[in-house]
Amino acid sequence: MQIILMEKLPNLGQLGDVVKVKDGFARNYLIPQGKAKRATQANLAEFEKRRAELEKAQAELLQQAQERAAKLEGLMVQISQKAGVDGKLFGSVTNSDIAEALKAQGFDVPRATIRMPLGPIKQIGDQVLTVALHSDVIATITVSVLGEQA
Repeated sequence: MQIILMEKLPNLGQLGDVVKVKDGFARNYLIPQGKAKRATQANLAEFEKRRAELEKAQAELLQQAQERAAKLEGLMVQISQKAGVDGKLFGSVTNSDIAEALKAQGFDVPRATIRMPLGPIKQIGDQVLTVALHSDVIATITVSVLGEQA
C-alpha cells in the first residue's frame, strides 16, 4: 500500500515521503496512529497545503524532546529489588520499573521509549540504558540496581 508519512519514522522515511508498506502495517498501525495517510490524489493535495504547518509541529516536538533529553542525560536512577547473596535478583527490573522510578524523580517517560538491548536486568549493579524521546533524540541514563536481602 502506498502511504504519505505524516511524521519522520525510523527505517521508513521523512515527513511527506510517499512509501510502500505492507497493507496490514498501514491499516493496523500507521493510519490509526495518525503517522500516515493513504497516498490518494486528495490526500496528497491536502498534505501539500498543510506541509508548512506539519513541519512546524514536527520542529516543535523535536525541540521539546531535545530539552527533555538535556535534563535526562546522565541521570542516575536507583531501584531496590530483593536479591540473593550471589547478587542475582528474585525477579527482574523491567522498563516499567524504570519508568516508575523516573516518574518518582519527576520525569514522565513512556516505558516503550526505554531501550533495554540486553533485556530485563537480573543482576545487582549499574547498567547504562538509552531513552529514545524522539526518532532523532536519544538520552542515556544509568540504572543502579540495589539488592535487598530476602
